[in-house]
Amino acid sequence: MNIPARQWKKRSLPRKVLAIRLQAMGDLVITLPYLQHLRNVLPEECQLDLLTREEVEAIPRNILLFDRVYSIGGGRDLKKQLMHVCWLLPGLIFRRYDLVLDLQNNIISRLVRKLIRPAAWSQFDRFSPVAAGERTRLTIEAVGLGKNPPYHHFHLKNEQAAGELLFENGWDKSKALVILNPAGAFVTRNWPLENYVQFARFWLKNFPCTQFLVLGTDLILSKSLYLKNELGESLINLVNKTSPVLAFSVVQLATLVLSEDSGLMHMAWVSGIPTMVLFGSTRSDWARPLGTHTEFLDSSDLECGNCMQEYCKFGDTRCLTRYSAELIFNKTVSLINQTGFKGRLASL
Repeated sequence: MNIPARQWKKRSLPRKVLAIRLQAMGDLVITLPYLQHLRNVLPEECQLDLLTREEVEAIPRNILLFDRVYSIGGGRDLKKQLMHVCWLLPGLIFRRYDLVLDLQNNIISRLVRKLIRPAAWSQFDRFSPVAAGERTRLTIEAVGLGKNPPYHHFHLKNEQAAGELLFENGWDKSKALVILNPAGAFVTRNWPLENYVQFARFWLKNFPCTQFLVLGTDLILSKSLYLKNELGESLINLVNKTSPVLAFSVVQLATLVLSEDSGLMHMAWVSGIPTMVLFGSTRSDWARPLGTHTEFLDSSDLECGNCMQEYCKFGDTRCLTRYSAELIFNKTVSLINQTGFKGRLASL
């Protein structure tokens, strides 16, 4: 990969850094462990700021990572976004950033970077068939400050809120939390719901000191009610009870996340939580989680794989239905056994 960049040439480290990421929540979250590592190696007096969109500003505003978070409105309307960024530009220029990390690479991020005129900058590669996390790492490293691996530990401003919400909804703190996340946006990204139930029953048979959890929005409400009906008291249903920040905080308490392609999946792996991902039509080369604490199954071995279609042309979503609950259970146990969560699993 060839990352466009102007490297930092001064002997001292930069004192003001602006990162730009303007995409959806999951895309923004992917950048956080890499920016957290950068924060850890920069001098304490260095200011690390973020420019993002109003729709996804909640999590970066509520973790102890950025000095300032700037956000632009306008939804997905480019003209409105440009109008909003024009209001921010005088302040951004006045800050005199030494370094700009353009982790977006679109018309707005390029405009901001050029008008700020930093001493050093780098620009995200949007199209290479490489995982987004890896492209983020390479973009940060391209400015010449050294290696920048992910750091999977975050401090939230209100870390107690997640535990309080879980207790209010029936969590026994002596039990491990396993998150079930049937939240893929399309039919071609959905593992059969009955497989989640079978997986949960396999899990409880082997690790009875467990509670399952489902959280999200109205998009998975009917699925959460089905799971609750099947799993009863062993499942906590927090659908429509969490904000993005609270969901991110809850994920930090999980022992395992079993997920389809979704923003919550990215929240899990960037937090260092063992994460088992079931990709259907999604291109896993772009979206896959990274690290030894993750595992995924995808459709790349099929002739029709990585189709990115909303509906399966065969009508059976064979890329996902071929995976049995027992197979996924065995793979998740192997995953946890090779992570730092092995001792927790043994005590269940």
